[in-house]
Amino acid sequence: MHDPAFPTESGGLQLDGPVGPLELAIDLPEPDLARPLVAVICHPLPTEGGTMHNKVVTMVARSLRELGATCVRFNFRGVGASAGSFDEGRGEQDDLQAVVDWVRRHHPDARLWLAGFSFGSYVSLQAAVKLQADAVISIAPPVAGRGWDFGGIDLPQVPWLVIQGDADEIVDAQAVYDWIDGLAQPPQLVRMQDTSHFFHRKLIDLRGALQHEVKAWLPEA
Repeated sequence: MHDPAFPTESGGLQLDGPVGPLELAIDLPEPDLARPLVAVICHPLPTEGGTMHNKVVTMVARSLRELGATCVRFNFRGVGASAGSFDEGRGEQDDLQAVVDWVRRHHPDARLWLAGFSFGSYVSLQAAVKLQADAVISIAPPVAGRGWDFGGIDLPQVPWLVIQGDADEIVDAQAVYDWIDGLAQPPQLVRMQDTSHFFHRKLIDLRGALQHEVKAWLPEA
């Protein structure tokens, strides 16, 4: 089994996944800011060009890294240098499991946050309870219209943030708000006005909103 050491510098690596290699990118915080916290971030729909280099994904990583988190981005199966092919969100949860298992082998005492954008929010939310995440961040979750069953998800009982753009042209924003209103224990919700699905011209606003909402969740440095 290929079990690479956790890097001491930001950069890329590969590890063994369920169907072959998985491609990862590690974003380390400045040493004086580092906290016992690892955030694993899931990218949007592979069949629509989603990768770990998506600008929303990289902004989430930047935002959390600036707060002292070690951030792990990775490509789902069939994307970039990751082996396999798209599996409608099922095998992608296994990919996430492999990444989290690797993180925990090397950082067993760190808190685990799961974050995801669009399709990545479905995968990360679906796996959050099983993976015992300490917090969850869901950006533009596709709760309606794309075949992802959010109704059957065992929802986390830990800090959970949803960020949704009001002018999202891909995810039905009102469906997201209605879904949240129907939950017994709803997440924190940030509604971003005049904001499209990919946060065009709003990435800095996304960074500010994300950092403001999660600061209270951070472990001591």
